[in-house]
Amino acid sequence: MRKTLAVMLLAAASVAMASPGPYDETADAKAEIATALAQAQRAKLAVLVVFGANWCGDCKVLDMAFKSGTAAALIAQNFRVVKVDVGRFTKNTDVAEAYGVVLKKGIPAVAVLSAEGEPLYATKAGELSNARQMGDQAIYDFFAKVAKGG
Repeated sequence: MRKTLAVMLLAAASVAMASPGPYDETADAKAEIATALAQAQRAKLAVLVVFGANWCGDCKVLDMAFKSGTAAALIAQNFRVVKVDVGRFTKNTDVAEAYGVVLKKGIPAVAVLSAEGEPLYATKAGELSNARQMGDQAIYDFFAKVAKGG
């Protein structure tokens, strides 16, 4: 019985480790943002930089909202999205600071950049750090306001 339980736990851990999270932990954030900016200029869109981590439940909820929630179409129509991994607040903090994003208030956190790379908006008070409690409509409302420049 113990061997069966141990094998099942090991298998579950392997699956959990194998399934990638929404954030590429090895990506070069600055290069990814530069690529998104080039694409945004051609498409005449803003760039949405989302700071988060694979261990963060709220980050995963926000990522799912971008893929299949009410906000998915809004995000696709208005932004080129770049996801930036912050690890345990030890990675890419300089990138967040450069765009005025306050990570100490929680993640996920976002910056909106013009196609030319100018910061247009940044979360400063943990506005999305409770995405699990916000719900789909509140996430949509937040990004609808941001998309309008608010």
